[in-house]
Amino acid sequence: MTELRIDSLSKDFGTFRALDSVSLDIPNGKFVCLLGPSGCGKTTLLRLIAGLETPTDGRVYVGGADQTEVPTHKRGMGMVFQSLALFPHLDVADNIAYPLAIRGVDKATRRARAEELLELVQLPGLGSRRIHQLSGGQRQRVAIARGLSINPQVFLLDEPLSALDASLREHMQIELRQIQQRLGVTTVVVTHDQKEALTMADLVIVMKDGVIQQAGAPMELYHTPANAFVAGFIGTTNLMPCTVADGVVSVLGHAFPITEGDRIAITSGEAQLSVRPEHVLLGAPDEGLPAEVSFLRDLGESLHVLMRVGDQEITAHLAPGHGHDLVTGQTVGIRFRDGEKVVVQ
Repeated sequence: MTELRIDSLSKDFGTFRALDSVSLDIPNGKFVCLLGPSGCGKTTLLRLIAGLETPTDGRVYVGGADQTEVPTHKRGMGMVFQSLALFPHLDVADNIAYPLAIRGVDKATRRARAEELLELVQLPGLGSRRIHQLSGGQRQRVAIARGLSINPQVFLLDEPLSALDASLREHMQIELRQIQQRLGVTTVVVTHDQKEALTMADLVIVMKDGVIQQAGAPMELYHTPANAFVAGFIGTTNLMPCTVADGVVSVLGHAFPITEGDRIAITSGEAQLSVRPEHVLLGAPDEGLPAEVSFLRDLGESLHVLMRVGDQEITAHLAPGHGHDLVTGQTVGIRFRDGEKVVVQ
């Protein structure tokens, strides 16, 4: 059964259309990331699902029931805001149990539920602490626990990890995903961080200008982007203008044969070639497209090589032990791994 269905949802703010006829089916128990740049409509979509905004057109269904006119507090949805919105005058347990308190649940039941959720988010015994006594990561866990306190049908999170430092953010991405898997709750997260989406999601929805550009599993979007925007937004890629004709892709004056496994959406004419940095191969200048090495960055697990062909920059990520003899200013020949070229509009 489809847990969450969005049917032709649009939202206008005056003359500005923030969301344009978005339709989406999210199966029960899936972890979904709404991904895109600022202003793409992802937070507007989340707020429409939550009932915090009223749609201009379209409907929202949960478990087959139309929720479009249902008030937010009756939709049975948990939500974590970007600001967390924790109450400093309440202790941790009362913050977690607050949604239950406003629903009239008795104090003993609320306290027991708070303790249960503190165990779930790995904060046992901290129920009596004040919010100001917690670290950033602990506050994040409290906000997640509060959102889960009512056993929501759908769990909504708006940029929940954006305020955390890089290492804690990566840890919380994994922890949030593990909590969702244990509970099996349908979860929708807004993020602009493509790495975060690839780490956590069963389904990634890429948005731009209020329109869904592509929806699919993370690796589907990574390896088979629908267009140049998705190719450039999901992961890191080299996007280059190209021409396709007679079984070859011509890039910067050099012809590369189309091989088995290459994903060629445009079989003739002008397009964009997308090649991931890990699929760029380097050799002697006469073994491919001649390019000048402009920068080297050794990250230990890989060597990043930046090269220039005229005004075009191309990046290669080489495995450890490869490229150790490269120097800036050197001319190399670029080739692309067979089966890993993607041609899009």
